[in-house]
Amino acid sequence: MAKEKLISSKGQAWFCTTGLPSDVVVEVGEMSFHLHKFPLMSSSRKLQLLITEQEQSNPNRQTEEDEEEEEIEEEAQHVIALHEFPGGAEAFEAAAKFCYGVKVDITAANVAALRCAAEYLEMTSDGGGGGDEESVEPSLASRSERFLSHTVLRSLRDSIRVLKSCEHLLPLAEELAITRRCIDSIAAKVASLSPDGDPALFGWPINDDGPAAAAGAGAGAVLWNGIDTGLRRQRNPNSWIDDLTVLCLPFYGRVVDAMKSRGAHPESVEASLVHYAKKSIPGLTRSTRKSSSASLVTEAEQRELIEIVVTNLPSKTSSNSRFLFGMLRTACILGASQACRDALERLIGRQLERATLDDLLVPSYSYLIETLYDVDCVERILGHFLDGLDERDDDDNDDEAEAEADPVVAVGRLIDGYLAEIASDANLDAGKFCNLAMALPNRARVYDDGLYRAVDVFLKAHPRLMEEEREKVCGVMDCRKLTLEACTHAAQNERLPLRAVLQVLFFEQLQLRQAIAGTLGEVAPSPPQAVVRGEVGVVAGGGDVATWRKAVRENQVLRLDMDSVRSRVHELERECSTMKRAIEKIDRPRAAGNRATGGVGSLLGCKFKSQVSDSHGRAGAAGARRIGGKASHRDDLSP
Repeated sequence: MAKEKLISSKGQAWFCTTGLPSDVVVEVGEMSFHLHKFPLMSSSRKLQLLITEQEQSNPNRQTEEDEEEEEIEEEAQHVIALHEFPGGAEAFEAAAKFCYGVKVDITAANVAALRCAAEYLEMTSDGGGGGDEESVEPSLASRSERFLSHTVLRSLRDSIRVLKSCEHLLPLAEELAITRRCIDSIAAKVASLSPDGDPALFGWPINDDGPAAAAGAGAGAVLWNGIDTGLRRQRNPNSWIDDLTVLCLPFYGRVVDAMKSRGAHPESVEASLVHYAKKSIPGLTRSTRKSSSASLVTEAEQRELIEIVVTNLPSKTSSNSRFLFGMLRTACILGASQACRDALERLIGRQLERATLDDLLVPSYSYLIETLYDVDCVERILGHFLDGLDERDDDDNDDEAEAEADPVVAVGRLIDGYLAEIASDANLDAGKFCNLAMALPNRARVYDDGLYRAVDVFLKAHPRLMEEEREKVCGVMDCRKLTLEACTHAAQNERLPLRAVLQVLFFEQLQLRQAIAGTLGEVAPSPPQAVVRGEVGVVAGGGDVATWRKAVRENQVLRLDMDSVRSRVHELERECSTMKRAIEKIDRPRAAGNRATGGVGSLLGCKFKSQVSDSHGRAGAAGARRIGGKASHRDDLSP
């Protein structure tokens, strides 16, 4: 106990309280240590050489001192400055205590610093230890090395702590292979874990509780007064994933490489990468409200981390799509390499069916893109998804082939929702809209109602489109896949071109006809045979025959109605062309022989009326019939 109080601190100085005046001052950083030559020279070869050099250079120094100087007993004769001492003043204090024979507690937090300090001070030969003890004691380097090998490297958590402490001990920690051994230990223990965090069947025994548990009754044992109670602490098997987030990026990258070379499970590596990225990159997931405790403050470090994560993620990743899209947004903002962004798009494309509409809304970060969202990026991702369908079909069995239609349908709904969201952008080109809409295969859409909604929003946001462009936009949807509700809305939609409305009306009538035919097939498949054979008087089939005849009459009425619709459309086109020709004749300039005073009168006079009267008479009657026909047709189409 007396030895433990030999050194005391006063502000920025440390003094030895043995009662003897100090003759050596060692400066480490801003701290000054007032010590004695003999304990230091007997334990440290480096200090012995430095003190000897100063004594040889000043042999007659302070042979005769004044009385005032004799009163200052602690006046040092030698001043040694140790710049860039590994571990700083704290590590030198522990080394100085070891020189005086004071017991030094070696832990995972200071073992690397003590090992580097012992190497720097050349405290590597056994037999020192200072004090009055005559027995041979191991050197500070030997004790640190033994603790490192027998205690630290057997614990996953302690190995991470020591590796973290080596960040400020470079390059000496690299020369002593402390970092390499810690990285190998971490990788070996992670490789012995199963994906759920439990040790493998023949894996290395894991001890996450450090040397205390190793020396006790067992890992995770609950002790009471040093006695094993038989209980075990509840331990999170994946706590090592969070422990690795304290490492700097260079060390973490080396740990990931070592884990992969050791054959660690891909899910374990992926979980560590995702957790480290979320902890280190602020704003990676937009759903996270809490501030990130990221140690990466520069854009270059964040960009390097993104590339490390993308490079080491497995090809068949199980990561959340929101995380991957967040990585893609961050990569675009930070200006990551094109290869990194392409790899992210491929990873997203392989699991596009898991994405949401909010994930697809990737903003345009380039000044060259005028649209609000990056449509080209989504189109590339969709292309990667479609390319992966062939690989899925090759890998799956026949029983699983039907299940593969579900991802395609899910992606179809997702793309239709995305089209409806971006359709309101006035800067969106019609060609780009059509290309994305037609990129999906036919089986991706059971109904085209979602696509019709996107088309309607696009036409509403782009009222100045030419007729050809409007027809091209409407051509992306299949009118045969529209439900009756969508057909009813489309038939009354003034934004659709005439050709699209006619197609909708035609297929609406066709759906009604097929529905009636299907109903007849289910109710009475035999009445037509009864009618052909003349068995109308059969009592058992009399009701079915009457129902069948009624349905046939309704079907004939529908067919006639469709024919009348076609004839009315042709009639409207003829009347429209006739009226155009009449208007052109009216607008032609009159002959040069007409009088100037009567020019206006002749233009608006009886001759004009006579020219138009006949055509108006004919057109009026036809127009009346046409208006009546439209009204009757709308009554026929109304539900």
